[in-house]
Amino acid sequence: MGRTVVVGDLHGCRYELEDLLGHIGFGAGDQLVSVGDLVVRGPDPAGTIDLLRKLQARVVRGNHEDRLLRYRQMPPSIVPQLGSLQREVVRALRRKHWEFLASLPLWLDLPEHGLRVVHAGVDPALPIERQSPRTLMYVRSLNVSGVPEERRGSTLWGERYVGPPHLVFGHNALELPQIHRDATGIDTGCVYGGRLTAMVLRAGEHPPPPEDRMSVLVSVKARRTYYPR
Repeated sequence: MGRTVVVGDLHGCRYELEDLLGHIGFGAGDQLVSVGDLVVRGPDPAGTIDLLRKLQARVVRGNHEDRLLRYRQMPPSIVPQLGSLQREVVRALRRKHWEFLASLPLWLDLPEHGLRVVHAGVDPALPIERQSPRTLMYVRSLNVSGVPEERRGSTLWGERYVGPPHLVFGHNALELPQIHRDATGIDTGCVYGGRLTAMVLRAGEHPPPPEDRMSVLVSVKARRTYYPR
């Protein structure tokens, strides 16, 4: 039985993904899962998607995919201006890439591991079926009333989340993984010159408790800084 490898935000860092997969000896029977934000800011958005497609990876939709897809869906008369980074991605992607991005779900369940994968997080007070798509792709923290916020605040949503399932997410890039009792953040800022991190679980394995969580997390250093913080 193969392993499940849940990888953090890629942002076009195809070579770092290849480095990580080589480091862990990713092979036949292993399953690759991504928390989204495949594109923008990094060097190779099309190549990153091509590699994920080749490996038959399962991927959830991130906020950067959301912005680009909403841009593509707007009538030409009201299309908003894109930043230079987004324009580069639009020029780089082909029809097969857009179709892949449009197919991405907002969350994935991996019951064999007791896991749910989302891009950004959840409102801890609501079941998954009642979550706002915006929350799933953009949330970082909770305000004093417990309402989800997109900015970094004093209370991370993961501090209030109670599973099961265990949630694995990205989006909130930090130097080290974000470890809570029932949630793990694995965006460690690869595109900013940090590291690309993945949770690697054997068949049927569930994430261990917080004090042992690092035992299932693997990372490789970014080859360089592609985008300044």
